[in-house]
Amino acid sequence: MKDTKNTPTPHINASPEDFAKTVLMPGDPLRAKFIAETYFDKAVLVNNVRGIQGYTGEYKGKRVSVMASGMGMPSIGIYSYELFNFYDVDNIIRVGTAGGISETIKVRDIVIAMGACTNSNYASQYALPGTFAPIASYSLMKKAIEKATQRGARFHVGNCLSSDTFYSDDLTATEKWSKMGVLCVEMEAAALYMNAARSGKNALGIFTVSDHIVTGESTSAEERQTSFTEMMEIALDTAVSL
Repeated sequence: MKDTKNTPTPHINASPEDFAKTVLMPGDPLRAKFIAETYFDKAVLVNNVRGIQGYTGEYKGKRVSVMASGMGMPSIGIYSYELFNFYDVDNIIRVGTAGGISETIKVRDIVIAMGACTNSNYASQYALPGTFAPIASYSLMKKAIEKATQRGARFHVGNCLSSDTFYSDDLTATEKWSKMGVLCVEMEAAALYMNAARSGKNALGIFTVSDHIVTGESTSAEERQTSFTEMMEIALDTAVSL
């Protein structure tokens, strides 16, 4: 049950019923705006605190929301926590970009993140007597794989790395994660998966590989904002199939 006494929050200026049960969550507010304007019918801006745009509308006749998370685990940690616990959201699907670190990955490939390794200390707050493995919700992942397969998308399912550092002082870090079969690196999924686990909710990360750390291939900022539509459509089709 949502805890309505906590809404609106310092970060989300929305009413308790403003969000759908499933929220797509890109990092970039402009990508949230693009998704709403491109795919939603009856799109309504429900949040714009600090420029973190959130919209609710209809896609294929079903209610769905999209809201940005900002960059990094502290940021998505706040927004996903509030959506799960205060706005009664059941499912968050992160739609973001990632850097490829596996030789099996190419730029513009899609990664469905079954697990999210991390160099973050985010899990320490739970005082667990060991380490925690942040994983996607199987129900969301299964649906996303079905939708990606139906589209004939080039996609991979496996481990990502959620990193606290974009500019790492350890220049050998990429090679170390890659040798363990990690496919790509991004900066949010592990915190999202942990918040979902703690809240008893569902989360999934779907990424488009925007650049490859090993090969040096890359895409432009404009491409990252607006052209990764296959990932967006897989996420939207997953959202309305739940």
